[in-house]
Amino acid sequence: MTNTHVFPWWAGYLLLSPMRKRRVDPRALLGAYIRTGMTVLDAGCAMGFFSLPIAGMVGPGGRVVCVDVQKRMIAGLTRRAAKTGLLDRIDARVCTAESLLLGDLAGRIDFALAFGVVHEVGDRASFFAEIHRSLAHEGRLLVAEPKMPVPAARFRETVDAAVKKGFTIEREWEMTGSRCAVFTRSR
Repeated sequence: MTNTHVFPWWAGYLLLSPMRKRRVDPRALLGAYIRTGMTVLDAGCAMGFFSLPIAGMVGPGGRVVCVDVQKRMIAGLTRRAAKTGLLDRIDARVCTAESLLLGDLAGRIDFALAFGVVHEVGDRASFFAEIHRSLAHEGRLLVAEPKMPVPAARFRETVDAAVKKGFTIEREWEMTGSRCAVFTRSR
């Protein structure tokens, strides 16, 4: 999965802005999909804009697997999780450009999130195949891509790439600044 462009680590602090939460409320976006006790993957987690709210949603018996290619993003996430008392629910991993390194989680992820990350992945087919393998039967994947650098045609290619790897489209919609799709692991 060779990266075409990686969001700079220092800009990860911008992703944590309270203004962003006005546009994208993690609990409102994910509340219909995440339940207590689940194991959730946050692919391209950065410093945890989604990871920490997810950790609250899965509760003490749940787990959030957070992967990012940048060590500094993972370090920022880990510091923030420790400060909020959620570190025990976080499995933070530095992945590579070629793999999310999820081999130990085959069939164990209940829900996966890839928010604003697929356009940074060079090999979408491998990315979706690895997530597909990690999901439990009937597990779900939510993909969201920013409208500005990802035009509608490119988002359609992303959706098609997921379908080719065994996902079924459950729902598509647009929200402020992003195009979104939820998939079910179908086979």
